[in-house]
Amino acid sequence: MSDWTETYRPTTLSEVRGNDKARDKLEEWARTWEDHRKAVIVHGSPGIGKTSAAHALANDMGWPMMELNASDDRQADVIKRVAGEAAKSGTLTGGEAGRRLVVLDEADNFHGSADYGGSRQVTRVVKAASQPIVLVANEFYDMSQSLRNACETIEFRDVSKRSIVPVLRDICRREGVEFEEEALKRIAENTNGDLRSAVNDLQAVAETAQRLTVEDVVTGQRDRTAGIFDYLDTLIKEADAEGALRAAYDVDENPDELLNWIEDNVPKDYQGAELADAYDSLSNADRWLGRVRSTQNYSYWRYATDNMTAGVAAARREPKGGWTRYGPPSYWRKLGSTKGTRQTRDSIAERIAEREGTSVATARREILPFLSAMTHHCTNRDLTVRTAAAYELNAKELSFVTGSGKDTNKVQSIVEDAEELLEEQTVEHSGSAFFQRDDSSGADTDADSSGADAGGDDDAGGQVTLAASTDEAASSDPDDVSDGNDSSQDAEADENQSGLNDFF
Repeated sequence: MSDWTETYRPTTLSEVRGNDKARDKLEEWARTWEDHRKAVIVHGSPGIGKTSAAHALANDMGWPMMELNASDDRQADVIKRVAGEAAKSGTLTGGEAGRRLVVLDEADNFHGSADYGGSRQVTRVVKAASQPIVLVANEFYDMSQSLRNACETIEFRDVSKRSIVPVLRDICRREGVEFEEEALKRIAENTNGDLRSAVNDLQAVAETAQRLTVEDVVTGQRDRTAGIFDYLDTLIKEADAEGALRAAYDVDENPDELLNWIEDNVPKDYQGAELADAYDSLSNADRWLGRVRSTQNYSYWRYATDNMTAGVAAARREPKGGWTRYGPPSYWRKLGSTKGTRQTRDSIAERIAEREGTSVATARREILPFLSAMTHHCTNRDLTVRTAAAYELNAKELSFVTGSGKDTNKVQSIVEDAEELLEEQTVEHSGSAFFQRDDSSGADTDADSSGADAGGDDDAGGQVTLAASTDEAASSDPDDVSDGNDSSQDAEADENQSGLNDFF
C-alpha cells in the first residue's frame, strides 16, 4: 500500500488545510516577489503542511521546483547547489516569468560553524538570489538572527481538530474505508495538530481493521510525549532502573539536554552515598556523549542514556516522596550570561580562520590563545597594532584578545594606529599587506633605507612590513642584508615577535 501522506499531498494551495492566513500570505509573497525579491522562511511544528504548501505554491505559480535538505551530510555542497539554482537567470522555459522555486527544507539544521557551510553563507546566498527561495524550518529561533532578518517570515500553526477531521474523512471515502465519525475525531485529538501524523495513524489502523471504530483507535493510539518535569519525578523518586530507561523513550529531549536536567536536579532529592553513585553514573554518561561528539557515532547515545537513567534510578537507597521544585539546568543560565563573550570570540576566530586558511575550531582552540599570549595587556605594542590590523579588530575585540580594558587610552590608541596601518596597505602585488616586501627591483638595501628615511621614492613609501624598524635595519651588518629577501633583517626583529609569521 502506498504512503497516504504522499498520495494525498495537496497539489494546490487551496487544498492546504488549517492555515488559511499563512497560505494566503505565502501566495502573496510569490506573486509580489519581483517587487521585494526576498526569500521567505516558512516555520512551525512538524507535520502541519509547510513543505506541502511550498510544493503546492510551485504548482500554482507554474514554477519548476528544486528541493534540497539542510540535514544532508555535506552542507557545504547543499549551499553550493542552492547558490547555483538561486543565481540562475530566468529562461523562457523556466516557468512563469522564467522563474524557478528553490525549497530548502529543514533550514534550521544548518551548523553555525563555517566549517560546514553555516548560516552565514546561506544568508549571503538568499540576499544575492535572483530566484525565489523558500526556507522551511521547524524551530524558527534555531536559525541565525542575520538569516531571519534577511527573509520574510510566515508562521504555520498547528492544525486544529476541526480541520483534520474533514481530511481524514475524505481519505477514508477515497480509499473505501468504512469508519465511525468518533474514531476520526479521536485520531485528530491524539495527534495534537500534526496532520501528517493523523494521516499516518489513520492508515496504520485502516490496514488492520475491516471498519474503523473508536476501539481500534484507542488500541493503536500513539505514545504521548512525556514532560521533562514529570520524567524527573519518575526517575528520581519512583521508577526502578528498567522503568526509568523505558520512560526516557517518551521524553522529548536529546541525551545531552537530558543529562543537564538530571545533573542539576538529582541533588535536590539524593544525598550521601546515593548521590555519589548517581554522579558516577552521570560521569559515565558524559564520557559516552564525548565519544559521540568526537566520532559522530550516534549509536553511543544508548549507552549514555542507560547510565543517566537506569544508573541514576539504581543509585536510590530509600523511597522519595513529597513535591520537589525542579528547575532548568544552570548550564543554560551560564550560556546566556556568556553569550556576548562567546559571540565575540567566535567572530574573531572566523576572521582568523578565513585569513589563515584553517578551520574555525583550530583558530579558536590553538591560534587565538597564542595571539592572546603574545599580545597580553598590549605589552608589545607594535605587535599588538599589527595583530589588530591583520584581523581588523575593534576596541571590544582587541580587549578580548589582550585582556585590556576596551575603554582605556592604550587600547583606543592601538585601534587608531591599526586603522591607519590598514589605510597604508595599498601595494597591489603583495599577497598579504603584512609580509616583508620582496625587493625584486634590484635596488640595494642602502638605497631602500635612505629612501625610507627620506620618505622619497614610491617603492619604499607605500609598503608596510613586519620587519624591524629602519634604525635597526641601518645598524645591521651590511653583509647580512645583501639578500633581496632581507631574511637576516627579519631575524633581528624584536624577539617577542618570533613566530608571528606562522599566523600571518
